[in-house]
Amino acid sequence: MSSPTKNPTVRTPTDAILESISDGVFTVDPQWRITSFNRAAEEITGVPRSEAIGRLCSEVFRSSLCGDNCPLQSTLQSGKPRIGTCGYIITAQGDRIPISVSTAVFRDESGQVMGGAETFRDLSEIDALKRELEGRYHVGELFSRSPRMHKLFSMLPAIAASPSTVLLTGETGTGKELFARTIHSLSAHAGGPFIAVNCAALPDTLLESELFGVKAGAYTGATRDRLGRFAQARGGTIFLDEIGEISPALQVRLLRVLQERTFEPLGSSGTESTDARVIVATNRNLTELIRAGEFREDLYYRINVIRLELPPLRERKDDLPLLVEQFIRRLNRIQGRTVTGISTEALSLLMAHDWPGNIRELENSIERAFVLCGEGCIDIDHLPDELTLLAPRGHFAAGRTMHDMLDRQAIHAALEHNDFNRLAAARELGIHKTTLFRRMKRLGMALPERDGRSPAKE
Repeated sequence: MSSPTKNPTVRTPTDAILESISDGVFTVDPQWRITSFNRAAEEITGVPRSEAIGRLCSEVFRSSLCGDNCPLQSTLQSGKPRIGTCGYIITAQGDRIPISVSTAVFRDESGQVMGGAETFRDLSEIDALKRELEGRYHVGELFSRSPRMHKLFSMLPAIAASPSTVLLTGETGTGKELFARTIHSLSAHAGGPFIAVNCAALPDTLLESELFGVKAGAYTGATRDRLGRFAQARGGTIFLDEIGEISPALQVRLLRVLQERTFEPLGSSGTESTDARVIVATNRNLTELIRAGEFREDLYYRINVIRLELPPLRERKDDLPLLVEQFIRRLNRIQGRTVTGISTEALSLLMAHDWPGNIRELENSIERAFVLCGEGCIDIDHLPDELTLLAPRGHFAAGRTMHDMLDRQAIHAALEHNDFNRLAAARELGIHKTTLFRRMKRLGMALPERDGRSPAKE
């Protein structure tokens, strides 16, 4: 990093204050050229003040927030400050540093606009601490604060090092496949393939050929050899989901694979071998299936070498905020968006739900809310109706009445101020037009009879 300018000339008490604070501060003129650049700005960016002043801010402050996302440009256009916008900069040495930015209009003593002012804070230490804390809560792609899950996490390295068959049990949507992938990634088979098969998705005849493969001529239409999943999984892991759904006849063939590590493709007179690690999963009670004659007891004992029971989400609700954060972060990365998080009220509603569909249901709900939110923070308006309609009566009564009253007043004032132009009102409120409509619907506000559209404001 370049050395900051030594002994800067301090002309006023304000200059002295700016030089003493740890936040970077710079100002720009109306042409976006830097007019001042404090000591902390030099240290964070690695650019000396002498090189920064007079240059375009985008050349010095190389940030993810430059261009259309520039908060300073938004402030100069609207006159409204921006506080705590997160992004990153690229330093003079090419390092990427997370920052938090706040902006304001820069005025002289007479109140005349001279340009813009921006402060930015280096979040590197906070980001590192956050990653360290997250490291205590996850293994691979599994995240949890639940003591029950931590007990499972502690067992995973030993389980991964063993060649024994693993049985994963738990309700639908509890993350059994993700657990299986994590075991695979920690094992000696990590360099090989991970092959997942949903045993409930195919009828027996198709599942048999899917698992063991087919030789040409085995049946009409089999014109060439086709590898089965056990052959494809050599050197890796095969994950058999919904193992409780396969028929007793197919269970016999599967038992042979687990005992002898050999199988016969359909239409073949010879045997083939596999060294694939086997992980199976079910959401059914296999002991009850054994009593009903639907599952072989010898197969059960063969797969029940190492058993992990995954708790449902309703029994680990302390994980819910962490999971929501991870889903939002992943969706932001995939879709190139900047949804900042979820409101306290929306999170409270999620915590009140029992989640019969478990993590899968939660992920789908967050993805839907993410699409409707667009930007900013996910709120109650963005959540599925089945969550908001089933909320306990009075769930938000303590804080919602005043909040709703203020929302109604703000929406009504924005509509009046913009001659009932809905798009212009939404822009003034800083939300999307569809969000405005949903919020009005939730608050019981009727849309104005006229929409006040005009070419100037649309």
